Amino acid sequence: MAKLVMAAVTPHNPLLWRAMREPLPDDLRGVAANFALIRDTITELGVDVIIEVGTDHIRQFFGDNQPAFLVGKAESYHGTYENEVRTFGMEYSEITGHRELADLIAGRDVLTEAIDFAVSHEWRLDHGFTIPLHYLTPNFDIPIVPINVNSTLPPLPSPRRFAALGEHLRDTVERWDSDARVAILTSGHMATDVGGPKQFAGSPDPVFDAEAVAWMRDGDLEGAIHGCRYERIIEAGNITYQYVNALTALAAMGGVPADLAEATESRFASSPFFMWKAPV
Repeated sequence: MAKLVMAAVTPHNPLLWRAMREPLPDDLRGVAANFALIRDTITELGVDVIIEVGTDHIRQFFGDNQPAFLVGKAESYHGTYENEVRTFGMEYSEITGHRELADLIAGRDVLTEAIDFAVSHEWRLDHGFTIPLHYLTPNFDIPIVPINVNSTLPPLPSPRRFAALGEHLRDTVERWDSDARVAILTSGHMATDVGGPKQFAGSPDPVFDAEAVAWMRDGDLEGAIHGCRYERIIEAGNITYQYVNALTALAAMGGVPADLAEATESRFASSPFFMWKAPV
């Protein structure tokens, strides 16, 4: 059977791509070090395929048709949009998909009992997916199954649904008749307020960030689900709801304490870095 060997959560702030260049600015050394730690762990554990959970920024999926959970079933994916190249200096990329695992996650002929997934056979991935890959698999040499989760446009799936997604992904990997070693990678935010007065003044809600790190450090899945209720999380910043993507990773790893749990400070809002390694 396939084995889920690790899960990780990283930021996907596209401004990192423009700012985090050699010589590294002092305030971004911690961010770069945590990306390197997760990249080295992927190599160390011999990961064969990555299930990448992220959020499209209203580029591929709009308000007129916004699926709650969508699985990519393409053989390959184009990465990055024109404005991301122009504004952030990002690079176009081609990323290999993994159709067999995508079919297992979403259901090939009949949808799964766990979640009614939407599917896509043609998808251009934006920075919510490509920024983590640029730093963690810079040669794009590990195939992925991208899963878009709607943590942007109301009505939003509840935090418990994100946990259900993680449990479904773990169950799917454990049932997969393969010797593949699988990683789950999610990207999101700590407290973040894009366009607000505190956008470039560090975290807009350090109290939320401290609680959010503690849920991962302690493996407190129920605490995270309760703490991420919409009324609380929107107070922490207008796009803080993308933090709930991290609940997918915590649930996939069985709600155990993370090996790495940190909200890394820099000139930007704090960056989420969480990682779990499965017991050998």
